[in-house]
Amino acid sequence: MELKLQTGYRQILGMALPITLAMVVPQINFITNNIFLSGLGERELACAGITGVYYLIFAVIGNGLNNGLQALIARRAGQNLPQEIGRLFFHGVWIALAVSGVGIATTYTLAPSVLRVVIHDAAIAEMAINFLLIRIWGLPLLYLYVMRNALLVGTNQTKFLVWGTLSEAVANIFFDYAFIYGKFGFPAIGFNGAAYASIIAEGFGLLVIYIVIHIKGMHKAFAFFDEVKLDASIFKLILLQSSPLVAQYAISIASWEYFYILIEHHGARALAISNTMRNIFGLFGIFSWAFASTTNTMVSNIIGQGRQEEVISLIKRIAGISFSISAFIFLWLNLVPEWFLSFYGQGSGFIQDAIPVVRVVSCALLLMSFGTVWLNAVTGTGNTVVNLTIELVTIVMYSIYCYVVLEYLNLPITWGWGSEWVYWTSMFSMAYLYLRSGRWKNKKL
Repeated sequence: MELKLQTGYRQILGMALPITLAMVVPQINFITNNIFLSGLGERELACAGITGVYYLIFAVIGNGLNNGLQALIARRAGQNLPQEIGRLFFHGVWIALAVSGVGIATTYTLAPSVLRVVIHDAAIAEMAINFLLIRIWGLPLLYLYVMRNALLVGTNQTKFLVWGTLSEAVANIFFDYAFIYGKFGFPAIGFNGAAYASIIAEGFGLLVIYIVIHIKGMHKAFAFFDEVKLDASIFKLILLQSSPLVAQYAISIASWEYFYILIEHHGARALAISNTMRNIFGLFGIFSWAFASTTNTMVSNIIGQGRQEEVISLIKRIAGISFSISAFIFLWLNLVPEWFLSFYGQGSGFIQDAIPVVRVVSCALLLMSFGTVWLNAVTGTGNTVVNLTIELVTIVMYSIYCYVVLEYLNLPITWGWGSEWVYWTSMFSMAYLYLRSGRWKNKKL
């Protein structure tokens, strides 16, 4: 198994395209959830926006663990140390399980009180709480799932990503339809049916991908079970690398939850429209996120090979591909926005109100296409504290903009979604300046 990477376009696309396909499936799941829930009514669709962002807070904590571990695994791959990869993965699993336990406890003890205070509509608040107390039990499965991502992407085995995500997609669509509407002999659970369906689907995906890892012999190649003794120094290394990323992503999504709470003050229609905008970000942003994940791995790998002088040219190459794809999506969204919005079955009034917001969001997708690549390059260098610093500065600017525009001035949500322009412009500027400075070159992992 070749662990050292090259930096040509073929290698970039060979890594990024399977990641893209693996990311498409969960977003299809998410959109499917919302399409099924929209059949229950606008209030259910609006509530899905709040519950989705809440769960996303914990999901991105797992993503922080994933990206930190991925950078470490890629660095060891560049150094051609397969047994060290196995030790990193083994310890990462234990950390993931511990953090998921904290997430479940937090949801049961703190979330209900907080949501009742911040959500104005009491019916939506209770609906969201009941949903989350079910949905949060999928967190351990999700965290184990993202540990698998770190292993496969960090070792350039991205072609195996699709098996787990495809099985998860099929299970999610089937059980969504069955539980929400009471089909195939299952009870009609309604809104909460989506929570049960998602948990079952995550279990399916996790089971399938670990079967694939076993069949392909990766557990032997990386010596997963040769040494099962827990090592405090490895726990420390993973946590030092991942903790700033966990904090970064949690702060980022918490600020998005704050954004949605401000949107809720503008009414159920505004919240429902914004939920569809999140679908646009989720579905069409996967290309940018896939290239960002590729950047993290490739930058860390070539630094592990001692090829620091190639880092900037590699980033520019990946960012160029990412921007080109997003430019095509930008044109498509602006030419036929009605096509995408019509899937939600909310009527012509909903579509007309949403179209101006789509245009703002499509511009934000362009900014994200290269901004997230440069930011993940910082992660690949191992300087994750810098990632956190960039996030903190950006979030202050983002939150001030959201409050002034949506709450103080009470402007339409089209202006509120301009906050994404503020966010990605700030992120890119600071990441670009840091990487061009060269201050990352002496970082050791």
